[in-house]
Amino acid sequence: MHLTLRQLQVFAAVARGGSTAAAGAAIGLSQSATSAALKELERMLGTPLFDRAAKRLQLNSSGRALLPRALSLLDGATSLQRAAHGDHDTPDALRIGASTTIGNYVLPRWLSLHWAPWYAAQPPEWHAEVMIGNTAEICRAVADFNLDVGLIEGPCHDPRLQARPWLRDDLLVVASPRLARQLQAPAAASPAVPVSVLRQQVWLLREAGSGTRVATDFELLPHLRTYRRSIELGNSEAIKHAAAEGLGLACLSEWVVADLLKSGRLMRVPTTLPRMRRSCHLVLHRHKQMTGALERLTASLMQNGS
Repeated sequence: MHLTLRQLQVFAAVARGGSTAAAGAAIGLSQSATSAALKELERMLGTPLFDRAAKRLQLNSSGRALLPRALSLLDGATSLQRAAHGDHDTPDALRIGASTTIGNYVLPRWLSLHWAPWYAAQPPEWHAEVMIGNTAEICRAVADFNLDVGLIEGPCHDPRLQARPWLRDDLLVVASPRLARQLQAPAAASPAVPVSVLRQQVWLLREAGSGTRVATDFELLPHLRTYRRSIELGNSEAIKHAAAEGLGLACLSEWVVADLLKSGRLMRVPTTLPRMRRSCHLVLHRHKQMTGALERLTASLMQNGS
């Protein structure tokens, strides 16, 4: 039996696209060539890899078992190809993913402090690839070998991935100065806003799937029970500016709101809630082929974490 990388590439593309037409378009093959390669792979393995229903191809149990191994082999082949061209140790051979808060507020400074000396010594022409998305998107890309490493704010439950604790982040309840002062009753013995008052407020929230939303739900809902009134926005920048305009309360990373707290456009709202902290993680595929460049990158990230 002689499996080929092209057959595995076709298999992985069909798994992603759900049809031979979509797979062929993604990898530059005709639909007939894609179908032929898939049929030959199934013949050689002696088992179908997909269930065919309503013109869609869905992975069956055999296909699900094969997919992570096929992706690992394809990733290893890509690493070998890069090594053959002599670029396996340069920054452009690395694909880094970061969830939104880390990508916007942490990663740029980290790259400036710890990566800049590395790429300054590289040849004059090179390109780096950094993807920013929500936690679910980054985990999915690492699991599919589309990223070498991911930096996420939320938890990772994908059994294909290993997550290493990296940074700690404080979550703060913030509001416009006017709203913050309204919530702190002048006659109250303590300036801390009680949960009963917090339950009545409008909450400005991230979308489902984001690390920030997972963290705020985990920290707030045991006390609030539900968000009685809420506005969902898909971006932390939009949320903090909406909070600064007095639209409601927000629970956001200290990294996100530091600038508006400093300028006075936002105020931290003291509450009776316990301190809210979350762990950020570095995620890798369990079957990832570790190059020298990737090992140095992950070592530097862990060394400069907390």
